[in-house]
Amino acid sequence: MRPFFAVGLVFAGCCSNVIFLELLARYYAVMVTMFFTVSVVNNYALNLNIAMPLHMIFRSGSLIANMVLGIIILKKRYSIFKYTSIALVSVGIFICTFMSAKQVTSQSSLSENDGFQAFAWWLLGIGALTFALLMSARMGIFQETLYKQFGKHSKEALFYNHALPLPGFIFLASDIYDHAVLFNKSELYQVPVVGVAVPIMWFYLLMNIITQYVCIRGVFILTTECTSLTVTLFVTLRKFVSLIFSILYFQNPFTLWHWLGTLFVFIGTLMYTEVWNSLGATKSQPRKEDKKN
Repeated sequence: MRPFFAVGLVFAGCCSNVIFLELLARYYAVMVTMFFTVSVVNNYALNLNIAMPLHMIFRSGSLIANMVLGIIILKKRYSIFKYTSIALVSVGIFICTFMSAKQVTSQSSLSENDGFQAFAWWLLGIGALTFALLMSARMGIFQETLYKQFGKHSKEALFYNHALPLPGFIFLASDIYDHAVLFNKSELYQVPVVGVAVPIMWFYLLMNIITQYVCIRGVFILTTECTSLTVTLFVTLRKFVSLIFSILYFQNPFTLWHWLGTLFVFIGTLMYTEVWNSLGATKSQPRKEDKKN
């Protein structure tokens, strides 16, 4: 009977492993679908009269969206300090969105129909950004529960998130082809050091891929070395620097109201991360050590 018992144990172990892998694959399929949807919608929003600064400011509300969905889905509760940060970020995003809406209507001076059409496309873009923001927050909560159930494997999640969605771009093949044709028609650019002339849009795309890779790899390495508070603060500061660079380099219209809204978003995010408490705790540690000595 013992050989049959051993065979039964092996069979049961294999079945449990198969069920585990099927369950994990199902969870990854959901997460990859959400990641693909968020990425595509965020990119297409730029075609709907959404300026890059507004795009960055809107996406800065991801922390707040995650907090709201955490309250609804995970039944979490937060302090008054963090609820205040929600209000600040929400007001900041509203100010920037409202002022951008006024710019869209004022710049569309061709005709009344064209102005209404531009504003309608802008509203659709705001809807797309809102959907992507909430979907991204839901993906973060889903990822959190996934890590709790199966363990934290950041490199594995990074690979699946970027590799598995690739077949989905087949549905966007015509759009990708049209942009490839436009890239080929762009002016030639002499690549430094290499000395090869390539269309400048392809060079920009290459630089974008390289910087994106460095950024994503850096964030994932940071998550293994630092606390989530430090990572959140780092990402927020990166977005803020990108926003300032976009305004100055591309000369995007940015009024005092936009600056006020950006300030609200930035301060609200810092309040949420409680960076001041962390800095105070860091300063108090050396004093305690001095007293012991």
